[in-house]
Amino acid sequence: MKKIRILTLITSISIAITACTGNTADVVQTEAASAPVNTVSTEVVTSTVEATIISNEVDYDSEDLTPIELNAEGATILQLNSDSVTVTGTGAVADGSRVTISSAGVYQLSGILTDGQIIIDTQDENDVFLILAGVDITSRSSSPIYIVRAPKVILTLAAGFENIVTDNESYTNLDGSGEPNAAIFSHEDLTINGDGSLTVNANYNNGIASKDDLKITGGSITVNAVNDGIKGKDLLAILDGNLTVNAGADGLQSTNADDVERGFISISGGTLTINAGLDGIQSAADLEIIDGDFTIITGGGSGNSSTTGGGIWGPGSEGNTNTTLESAKGLKAASNLTVSGGTLNIDSADDSIHTNANVFINGGNIRMSSGDDGIHADESLTINNGEINLTQSYEGLESAIITINGGTIHIVSSDDGINAGGGADSSSTGGRPGQNDFTRSGDYFVTVNGGYLYVDAGGDGIDTNGSFAMTDGLVLVNGPTMNNNGPLDYMGTFTLSGGFLVAVGSSGMAQAPSTDSTQYSVIQSLSSVQTAGTMVHIETTSGENILTFLPIKSYQSVLLSSPDLKNGESYVLYLGGSSTGTAVDGLITDGEYTPGTQITSFTISSIVTGESAGGGRRGH
Repeated sequence: MKKIRILTLITSISIAITACTGNTADVVQTEAASAPVNTVSTEVVTSTVEATIISNEVDYDSEDLTPIELNAEGATILQLNSDSVTVTGTGAVADGSRVTISSAGVYQLSGILTDGQIIIDTQDENDVFLILAGVDITSRSSSPIYIVRAPKVILTLAAGFENIVTDNESYTNLDGSGEPNAAIFSHEDLTINGDGSLTVNANYNNGIASKDDLKITGGSITVNAVNDGIKGKDLLAILDGNLTVNAGADGLQSTNADDVERGFISISGGTLTINAGLDGIQSAADLEIIDGDFTIITGGGSGNSSTTGGGIWGPGSEGNTNTTLESAKGLKAASNLTVSGGTLNIDSADDSIHTNANVFINGGNIRMSSGDDGIHADESLTINNGEINLTQSYEGLESAIITINGGTIHIVSSDDGINAGGGADSSSTGGRPGQNDFTRSGDYFVTVNGGYLYVDAGGDGIDTNGSFAMTDGLVLVNGPTMNNNGPLDYMGTFTLSGGFLVAVGSSGMAQAPSTDSTQYSVIQSLSSVQTAGTMVHIETTSGENILTFLPIKSYQSVLLSSPDLKNGESYVLYLGGSSTGTAVDGLITDGEYTPGTQITSFTISSIVTGESAGGGRRGH
C-alpha cells in the first residue's frame, strides 16, 4: 500500500547573487527548495516559500523482490498439453484445458494451451505464487490468466524462459461489469518479478490489469494491446524490468480517482519503451518518476500535432493518423507530477508533460518533442534541477506560476517559450485544438532564482499575464521576429535583482525590467532589422567584454542585464565583427573581439538605460 507523509513548513531561501560567467548559477539549496512547492508567497515572490512536502512511498514486500526458484519444494506442477493440463500436486484442478487454483501455495507452469485458461480463485489468507517457466497460453473466449480472488498473486518469470499469453478479439465469459477485460486480469494485488520474459498479446482490450495494486520488480515484458497496455487501478509501481508497451490507447495507467490515497503511479527504475495511441503514462492521481530509462511516443509523435482550425488532432498534416481530440500526452497526472531522475525521451502529439495540478522537476535528463506544450501544469511548475531539452513545441513551459530554481533548460517553441497565464495572448486566443484551459484563477508569476535557461521562441520569449522576477541564473532569449510579440512580455512588473539576462528579438513589443529593479539593465531598439548571426557586442570604453552574443534569428532589439553593468560607467554597443571565442548557445565568454560597426555609446545613470519601441522611454 502507498504511504503518504505530509509535512508543511515555511523556510527562507537565500540566493547567492554573483556574476554569471558560465552556464549555471549557484543557488543556496534548502529542503524546501528541492521539495514540491504548492504555494508561493506572492507578496515577496522570491524570498519566502510555503512548501507542502508530499512523499508517496511504495512498500515492496520480500516476496515482491525475491522470485521463487524453479522446482521449489512443495510446488504443484502444471504441465500444459495443448488441450489438456496435467496437475502434479495439490490445490489445483484441471477441467480439460481450464485449470482452477483454489488454494494458496506455489504453482509452476510450462507448456502450451491452444485454447485454455488459468483461473485463481482462493479463500485462503496466504498468497499464491505462479511461476511461468516456458508457457504459451491462448484463450479464445476470456482472459488466459484470470485472478478472481486471492490475498495477493506473485507471478514469477523464470530466468531463461520465454512466456506468451494471447487472447481473442472477443470475450464470451464476462460478468455484469464487463470483466475480465485484459489478457492477464486480476481483481486483487498482483506482482510480476523474475528474470525471464513475457509477451502479452491483448487482442480484445487491455494487456495486464489489476483492480487493486500492480507492482513490477523485474522481467522482460512486452505488451501489445488494442486498448491500454498495463493498468493498476489503485497503484501501479515499477521498480525494475525491461518493458515494451504498444497500446492503441494509454500505455501505462492508474484509474482510481475516488480515493485520495490511491490511483498513484511510481516508477523508480527499469527500461520502458512505450508507443501509445493516447497517453504514454496516465495517472488518476500523483505520478512520480524517480529513475529509469524511458522512450515514449504518443499519438504518432509530435508530427501529429493539433492544427488550428481543423478541430481535431492531426489531419491538417499529410500522413497524420490521430484523428480525435482525445489526450495524447507523454506523462499525464490528475494531481502532482514529479520527475526526480532518470532519462526520458518523449515524442508526443499532445503535451509532453501535463498535470491538472503541480509539476516538480527535481532532476533527470528530459528530452522532448511536442505537438503542443512541452510542460503544462494548471497550477504551478517548479524546476529545481535536471536537464530539459525541448526541441519542438507550441508553447514550451506553461502554468499559472512558473518557478525556476536550477537546472539546465533549452526550449524551442513556435509560440511562447515560457507562458504564465496560457491562451490569453494574441497568438493563441483563436482557440487552437487541444488548447489548455487553466483551472487556477488569480495572479500569474514567472520567477527565475537560478539555473540556465535558453529560449528560442516564435512568439513571446517569456510571457506572463502577471509579474516576472529574476534573482539569479543565466537566461538567453532568442525571441520573435514579428512585432506582435516580444522577447519579454509581462503585464505586471519585472523585478530583476541578479543573474545574467540577454533577450533579443523584434522591437515592436520589446520590454525591459521595471525601474524598481536593483540590478542595472540596458535596452536598445535598433534602427533596422539585423540578420540572423549578426554579432552583438557590448564592452566598456576601456575594452572589457560585457556581452558577445550571436542571435540565431533576425532581430531589432537587444536587452542586457548583468552584474558587470555599473552605475556611472560608459559602454559601447557594436553590431557585427568577429570573435575568436567559442559560442555556447550563441554566448561567447572568451576570445578576442574584432569590432564591427559601432551603433551607440551610453553611460549607466539609472536602473534601466536606453529605450524600446514597445516599452517607451526607459532611463537615459
